[in-house]
Amino acid sequence: MYDQIKDDILFIILYAGVMFMAMIASFYLLFRRANAIAPDVTPPQRLRRWTGLFFASLALGHIWYMPILFLSSSEDILMVDLIGGLLDSMTFIPLAIVVLFTMLQDRIRPLWPVAVMVAPFVAGQVWCIVCRSYAFLPIIDGYALLLGVGLTIYMVRALRQYGRWLCDNYADLEHKEVWRSFVVFAVILLMFIIYVFTIDGPAYQYAMQVFCALLICYFLWRVETLSDLSISRQQDLPVEAGDLSVIHTGTTEDKEENAMSLTFRNIGSLLKQHCEEPQLYLQHDISVTQLAMLIGTNRVYLSQYFTNQGINYNTYINGLRIQHFVNLYREAVAVHQLVTAQQLANQSGFHSYSTFSAAFKQIMGMTATEWMRKQTE
Repeated sequence: MYDQIKDDILFIILYAGVMFMAMIASFYLLFRRANAIAPDVTPPQRLRRWTGLFFASLALGHIWYMPILFLSSSEDILMVDLIGGLLDSMTFIPLAIVVLFTMLQDRIRPLWPVAVMVAPFVAGQVWCIVCRSYAFLPIIDGYALLLGVGLTIYMVRALRQYGRWLCDNYADLEHKEVWRSFVVFAVILLMFIIYVFTIDGPAYQYAMQVFCALLICYFLWRVETLSDLSISRQQDLPVEAGDLSVIHTGTTEDKEENAMSLTFRNIGSLLKQHCEEPQLYLQHDISVTQLAMLIGTNRVYLSQYFTNQGINYNTYINGLRIQHFVNLYREAVAVHQLVTAQQLANQSGFHSYSTFSAAFKQIMGMTATEWMRKQTE
């Protein structure tokens, strides 16, 4: 008896802790503008709002289910549980999907398909409430598995498209990629689903709370460390390096006419004049939109130019940075100066050494340390 009371108290503490954790995270995202986790990152406000609402739904769901911990009537527990399932189908599940969609910033995706996805959930839960029975739940669980598989396939495709979009528009991918985060989320969700379908009883309840806590931590970290990649916002950012006087001024019609008159040969010479010679590629996080403005064309024409060259914008900029790294190393060797790959990577415009390592191996076919050792030999 004593052990049962002790277990109940521990579970109530864990349950209330997760509830307050979700409430605090919700208030933080919805009402606080500053970024406490990554102060140097400006996250998308749209993602912050949707994630804040997701946390609020999680907290309200915990509040709704709390009477089950104290009710003794099986009929009352049944109705509270069934109505809670309906509320989750209308709030928690769709908001989780919306947050995943909003992380992908290549375009604003319509949200009406989310309502279509969860409609069978809502209908099934309503039927369970009307019948006052769990008899329809196996069908709902089966649909949940199908939805999970379909959503995973869609997200894999969307992440591939998003990755190509990033490489076409940005030289530095730090605080922009989300595929690793989705993999972490998918693994957590898969482990939880396996646990739900194989284990029942108190262990399941503890697993549920641990899953919710991990989900809160994951989403909160992801929101605060993801940069806002709005194209309209990037277009307004000034280019800090290079000669800004070459940017064309005048009416929009003049700019479009000027861009239309540029041939790919013109773009190549302008890139050499305004990007390669002044070493504009050393500037961190310059976007293709900024570079296009600098040479007097638009993002579409410049992206088409890179495509015709068999590369993308990310490859172009990182190729220049790797060549700059090679030149710096050879200059250091010539004067017998001791340098490290990380030092030269920072001087070559790479903000992250892991990004430099991946780019160097892709372009040079070996790691930077292996290349440096061969040069010494």
